[in-house]
Amino acid sequence: MNTTFESRTLTVSIAREADAVYQFISNPANLPRWATAFCKSIRQAGSDWVMQTSGGEMKVRFVPPNAFRVADHFVSPAPGVEIFVPMRVLPNGSGSEVVFTLFRQPFMSPEKFAEDIGLVEQDLRTLKSVLEK
Repeated sequence: MNTTFESRTLTVSIAREADAVYQFISNPANLPRWATAFCKSIRQAGSDWVMQTSGGEMKVRFVPPNAFRVADHFVSPAPGVEIFVPMRVLPNGSGSEVVFTLFRQPFMSPEKFAEDIGLVEQDLRTLKSVLEK
């Protein structure tokens, strides 16, 4: 049986060149600077990145650097659980467009999904502010 999850794709336009935006968002060390609604701090532990969130520690891993500006990443809220988080940076004129898709997880209530959408929107506004300074 195939399962399709409810999703919401959110975007933000940033007045910075796409490669510069990609370099910033694809570096896990920068997460606490822009994903402030989710990531309180981050540290590298061997080859892993471990975030401190309001829900406790979670591992995060990004896809390898690439020429397509794909910054997909995987968040592990518990051992053996990975949540796919697709993220892209697209050229938009002389600036860029950051595209972030959030999937409603099977365990997530509609209210929690709406709350997460609001948090991602907040983080994208913060990203824009940080990169346009």
